Amino acid sequence: MRRDSSAAGAAPAAGGLAATALALAPAAHAVTPVTATISADCGTFGSGRGTLTATQSGTAVAFTVTSSAITAPVPLGKDTITSTLTLVRAGGGTVSFTGKANRAMAAGALVEVGPLRGTVARGDRLEAHGGSLRLTAIGLTATCTAAGPQPPGPFVFD
Repeated sequence: MRRDSSAAGAAPAAGGLAATALALAPAAHAVTPVTATISADCGTFGSGRGTLTATQSGTAVAFTVTSSAITAPVPLGKDTITSTLTLVRAGGGTVSFTGKANRAMAAGALVEVGPLRGTVARGDRLEAHGGSLRLTAIGLTATCTAAGPQPPGPFVFD
């Protein structure tokens, strides 16, 4: 009986290819902190606490914003709020994250928008203080600003 050596040789070769692919795969990226809080002032629309939650995949970043600073004036359908979150970059400039993404909300419900998407550079340090959150729905626009630096600190992107 003859032994087929092609299968025996294929297993180590496949293992070597898998190891090479893992070595060449891009490193996982992480933002720290993942969540920061702000004290937000939304002018005539109200004021209160806000939470910014970030997720990062390479240079792509998505933020979700929840806030007690502003509530839905009327029932709002899913994905009907156009939002732009602008954060200040340490060293100068701003970075904006945009989207038309929200859950359906009853009148009086706390506003939650996101994911708001944008891109960052490795090492970027972004802060809400000095930036803004602009929300537009049903012909109304609210602009919210942070009253001070965000605890626990700026978002730092790997």
